[in-house]
Amino acid sequence: MCGIAGLIHRGKSSNVGKELQGMLQALKHRGEDSTGYALYGDTDGKNFIMRLKVGENVGEGSSSVMEETSIYDERVKIVNAHILSMGAKIIKEERILPYSLRYEVSYKENDLREFSRKIESVPGVEILSMGKSLEVIKDLGNAKAVCDRYNLDKVVGTHGIGHGRMATESGVDIKSAHPFWGYPFSDVSVVHNGQLTNYWNNRRALENQGMRFMSECDSELIAVYIAQKMREGASLEEGMRDSLKGLDGVFTYFVATKDSLGMAKDTMAAKPLVLYESDDLVAMGSEEIAIRSILPQEIDTYDPYDGEVKVWQI
Repeated sequence: MCGIAGLIHRGKSSNVGKELQGMLQALKHRGEDSTGYALYGDTDGKNFIMRLKVGENVGEGSSSVMEETSIYDERVKIVNAHILSMGAKIIKEERILPYSLRYEVSYKENDLREFSRKIESVPGVEILSMGKSLEVIKDLGNAKAVCDRYNLDKVVGTHGIGHGRMATESGVDIKSAHPFWGYPFSDVSVVHNGQLTNYWNNRRALENQGMRFMSECDSELIAVYIAQKMREGASLEEGMRDSLKGLDGVFTYFVATKDSLGMAKDTMAAKPLVLYESDDLVAMGSEEIAIRSILPQEIDTYDPYDGEVKVWQI
């Protein structure tokens, strides 16, 4: 079933971490196996922010925590060596949790593909996001649990998208959780509600073109599909419109970039979406209750049409 939410403030910043947490928590009945946030914070734009996982969440009560932490430590050492070998400089390194790290990296190359391949050559390591403002944070549990674990209620920024997952087609783990980074593009993220029926055919075609997949979750296909279209020269909106023809199934998805937020709905419009729009704010979610969590006053909302694509700028 799953629940998705997104918002964008046009012309100002806000406490997007807290707002998105409220929206996703209101949708927790749609799935709380895992929750993910893609937050676009206020930064100076000089360095890349990289969110990284070096393993899975094994739980505090697990007897294997100490053993896993030792493995994580070894992986981090190799990651740091690889970062330096690529000509990048580590400005800041934070160990958020034993398996979760946040880096600020100075890297002058524009192509993140080779950089990412080098880092992800370390077994068990996955880059969750890389960008000048984007940070993807995802973990097991509901929206409040993940927000509290990572102190996301303090994040100030302009926009964000999020996802509460009920696992159906793949396992309950971090790698299958949304959002997905639009590898290898800086600051691109995707969340999705629905099911894609031509996943494997599209995946094999994209892998043959050199694109990478880190999970067997069909939703990751959308992020990779959009990224490939952008590699071929399409704009974000053009790639989204093309997806309505190239992806089969029932779906509603959101895409965010460093300065925009977009939504797309398949031609059958089977998956719900409610949208609110004003001069200052756009907010949308799988149910109106998500929007009401941040706008409790009387507001007008509407359901986008089938086959509709919309993109809003900051």
